[in-house]
Amino acid sequence: MITDTELRVKGMEALSDALGLVEAERFLAIIQREPFDYTKWRQDLFEDMTLEEISDQAMKVSNSQGQLF
Repeated sequence: MITDTELRVKGMEALSDALGLVEAERFLAIIQREPFDYTKWRQDLFEDMTLEEISDQAMKVSNSQGQLF
């Protein structure tokens, strides 16, 4: 298990890599100012998709990145 500081650094790096620094900062500001239940959001994110559809999406992402998650 990594430390909280390492987790924050890796998380910010992941956001910055995916969104760019400005959009990553904007994302964090949105999360902080709005009531947001991340756990609920994640539970509902794929509710209209079958397991096969989710798997297909994951494989597409994996193949486009050249690696598994």
